Amino acid sequence: MSTKPTLLIIAAGMSSRYGGLKQIDPVGPNGEIIIDYSMYDAVRAGFKKIVFVIRHHFEDAFREKIGSKLDGLVETAYAYQELDSCVDGFDIPKGREKPWGTGHAILVAKDVIDEPFAVINADDYYGVEAYRIMADQLGQMAAKKDEYAMVGYVLRNTLSEYGTVARGVCRHDDQMYLADVTERTSIRKEGNGAVFVDEQGTEQPLTGDEIVSMNLWGLGADVFGYLQQQFSDYLQQHIGENKSEFYIPTVVDTLVKRQQKKVKIFKTHNSWFGVTYPQDKEIAQSCIQKLIEQGTYPERLW
Repeated sequence: MSTKPTLLIIAAGMSSRYGGLKQIDPVGPNGEIIIDYSMYDAVRAGFKKIVFVIRHHFEDAFREKIGSKLDGLVETAYAYQELDSCVDGFDIPKGREKPWGTGHAILVAKDVIDEPFAVINADDYYGVEAYRIMADQLGQMAAKKDEYAMVGYVLRNTLSEYGTVARGVCRHDDQMYLADVTERTSIRKEGNGAVFVDEQGTEQPLTGDEIVSMNLWGLGADVFGYLQQQFSDYLQQHIGENKSEFYIPTVVDTLVKRQQKKVKIFKTHNSWFGVTYPQDKEIAQSCIQKLIEQGTYPERLW
């Protein structure tokens, strides 16, 4: 088994959000996009292999615009998230258009990863510290076979000024081991805290100090077996629901509750940002410019 720190970047949704990669929103001064900063931070933190999960139909554009920047720096590999990937004999319903979510996106990489690895979303900015934390944890994971890891963010550092967001709200014990993670949708900033809408449609308060998952997980290669089993169970129950998705926080929550894995949370005070709403782009550009002025990044990354 390889011990090189590996990063899995979930990028299969980029085509639908960015018009086939033709209209990728730059946030850096020389046309850099968020994934550029993620790759730069990962290489700088010591990751030696980067795996991209993409769709076949935009592979050429992705390799040219994004993957080629890593030539000669780290090993790269590609996995493909399609509707029929890893469904093991289940019939795809006619109305289904999109693949099956973040848990499915990780599962499709099972043939190109056999080492501990970290997971991120392609269009989220996580901060320099997060990659350093995770590279260190992956190096220790071979000796902690019953443990996974997660970089957790303070909720108020992940909210948009311009609309609601979905976040995995985490509860943990005194040693910062994950107790459970609950996907909360329609979280809206309110003052220094937030509110979310519960299953009954009622607004509930959040302090803003809660730890949330932004899908930055540190996992062992054994997760693929758990994923395949849970994905099969999911398809048996939900295959007819065309908008339903198989989320990685739900998978991890199940592993914790079944006591199959422990998940150590590493809290960061870095601010996450992404471009959920059009107005978020200006904030992202401003944040990157400040980081350049502080010396965190050069003006031109590559």
